[in-house]
Amino acid sequence: GRIRDPSTITSLRVRGSHQTITSNGTWSQVPVLQPMDLMVEATARRVFSNAHTYHINSISVNSDLQTYISTDDLRVNLWNLEITDRSFSILSLDIVDIKPANMEELTEVITSAEFHPQQCHTFAYSSSKGSIRLCDMREAALCDKHCKYFEEPEDPSTRSFFSEIISSISDVKFSHNGRYLMTRDYLTVKVWDLQMENKPLETYQVHDYLRGKLCSLYENDCIFDKFECVWNGSDSVIMTGSYNNFFRMFDRNTKRDVCVGGKRRKDEISVDSLDFSKKILHTTWHPHENIIAVAATNNLYIFQDKVN
Repeated sequence: GRIRDPSTITSLRVRGSHQTITSNGTWSQVPVLQPMDLMVEATARRVFSNAHTYHINSISVNSDLQTYISTDDLRVNLWNLEITDRSFSILSLDIVDIKPANMEELTEVITSAEFHPQQCHTFAYSSSKGSIRLCDMREAALCDKHCKYFEEPEDPSTRSFFSEIISSISDVKFSHNGRYLMTRDYLTVKVWDLQMENKPLETYQVHDYLRGKLCSLYENDCIFDKFECVWNGSDSVIMTGSYNNFFRMFDRNTKRDVCVGGKRRKDEISVDSLDFSKKILHTTWHPHENIIAVAATNNLYIFQDKVN
């Protein structure tokens, strides 16, 4: 509308709006700001498409803040954040002849990948066979050869039908200082020193009490669940999820672990009464504060350290 001299109008509120009478005697309405509940809506700013044949299992932004990688079962693609219509394949299992002619004979897939937090040329990826490979993009355009290979030898005495399934790594995370790698398989969380490839530096049992129920977990497909793991801001505590809406924290300095969540504590209920439909697969930790976010089915919970 037109802007009028405030001294020439008289305001009268009628039914949530302002009725105003102007100097020439005509009526007009002035909009009134009404308080409303905050609504948060996510909108896509860019769409990067047509680069993956299979479902994307992980995305990692580079420390140069110009590129990122996206990963599916057989390929790792490198993207520029400003270019949406093309990417560069820096790792492809079919190129290094791991992909068989018959896909039913496929024995290994990529499960997760992440960039190093400080070295923009270094990234790590994990596989369904329980191994982690560290790659340097400076060596070649196609990173089909790794510079470091991390794998824990299997104890033959404990090998079973489920050994390969539960050894599959569902998540890999660099520590904030870039010195360690953390991996999560079905039963454990392991911390690896980048200078020691033959065995993990630390191993934490997440729900070892499920080892005797692997047959049942296989029948209901829970054994294929993909749990994430996360560091706190100082890399001194790690966190991961479990069943019955439990999640566990492990203090690396004191070796103390805490099981949180659910209606009752883990040690107060039997394994047979655990609800396997309630599981915490996704967790994250604030980079600087003691604030965590936990996704339990369709609910998101945020926990904060007590403030004195």
